[in-house]
Amino acid sequence: MTSTFDPAAGIVSTGVSIFADALTDQAVDVSRVDWRPPMEGTEADLATVATDPLRAEANAKALAAYLGVQGNLVGVAPASELLGLEKGQFLHAGPPLLWENASGPMRGALLGAAAYEGLVDDPEDAESLFVSGSSVSLDPCHHHATVGPMAGVVSPSMWMWIIEDPADGRRTYCSLNEGLGKVLRYGAYGPEVLDRLRWMSDVLGPVLAQAVENTEAVNVTSILGQMLQMGDEAHNRNRAGTLMLLRDLAPAMVQTGVDSKDLAQVFSFIGGNDHFFLNLAMPACKLALDAARDIEGSTMVVAMARNGTEFGIQTAGTGDEWFTGPAQIADGLYLGDYGPEDANPDIGDSAITETAGIGGFAMATAPAIVRFVGGTVPDALATSRRMGEITLGNNDRWSIPVLDFMGAPTGIDVSKVCRTSILPQINTGMAGAVAGTGQVGAGLVTPPAEIFPKALAALAERTRARQ
Repeated sequence: MTSTFDPAAGIVSTGVSIFADALTDQAVDVSRVDWRPPMEGTEADLATVATDPLRAEANAKALAAYLGVQGNLVGVAPASELLGLEKGQFLHAGPPLLWENASGPMRGALLGAAAYEGLVDDPEDAESLFVSGSSVSLDPCHHHATVGPMAGVVSPSMWMWIIEDPADGRRTYCSLNEGLGKVLRYGAYGPEVLDRLRWMSDVLGPVLAQAVENTEAVNVTSILGQMLQMGDEAHNRNRAGTLMLLRDLAPAMVQTGVDSKDLAQVFSFIGGNDHFFLNLAMPACKLALDAARDIEGSTMVVAMARNGTEFGIQTAGTGDEWFTGPAQIADGLYLGDYGPEDANPDIGDSAITETAGIGGFAMATAPAIVRFVGGTVPDALATSRRMGEITLGNNDRWSIPVLDFMGAPTGIDVSKVCRTSILPQINTGMAGAVAGTGQVGAGLVTPPAEIFPKALAALAERTRARQ
């Protein structure tokens, strides 16, 4: 027999490297493909979902719906007015949670919010309210078109950003950002935390509300695109976004007629809080992702969220069902003398940024972020490329300059995650495990692997039911 194989044409090698290494040692050109077996036990469900006649069109529809949304900042108002929250009602980050399962920072944030709302004088006295549950209630932010960073606690008196899609009038919401360190969202509830929250309600919220009312709608989606060109990734680095927002609102803020001392404090607070824009990025991402919900057959993830105890995801094809697993502790850098033993498992709705294709997915736009969360610049570049292997497409509005202006990887596909075993990369802050501690560091984390096979199984079950 005569072989038609020409070694000069090169060889493609997948799987373990021993074969490729042997050929390389013999000066043979080898192209290595990083192939991994699918997640254990997912083979049958992967086959079912892969052959679903609705899948391709459903995913294209979900991705197009997401990409078609513009998020405009149109207002600022109290949660009681926007969400109908009444005294004793609290929202929190992540999937549904009971008080008895709540982590330290979640408990700390709820205790502080109860004192802020006047339910108790001393935050620590509020624990009995949550234990009994007779006069308070807990519900996820996501169930109210809302997202909250870290503990994500929202109470009636807190002022909220309003983000709106001008095409259909849908709205999403998020509280105002307190800054870093000892803040409510990290589980701190000392007097300085409560004083800051009261100032935000008495001064900051009303000033912002007047300024937004007297400013042409601010296109948050467009600002996000500009941020990625300026060294932000819109999760743990929001410096450029914060300053652009301040630029857009400053003229109207000056004309509010507010006392000059209060106005100076507002400018100082926003200008000194590099994370201020995060709380607009998050609801803008949720607004876009919510447009992709309830599309039968779609395997696209529309929410990733953590409550400090569990990590949950939702998909376009499975409605409001949560698929959960234990939240992980981030691997990163710690503040002061804090270490891994001081950190709480991952917490917050801010992974909505990664769900939308920015944050950890756009690490290549913000090489400086690696100094905050750990890792290296090559790691950041590799991460953005790797996330493209588990997504449905790219968002050309949010391009990554250093990767030849490639659009940010967008539309996490449950089936691709299960098939490649590549997990979404999230960069995040770390809250102290003990209530009242505040922030202890920042780092990188991935979801618990088992939640994706759970979502895949539910999608496969729906597929079989239609056949």
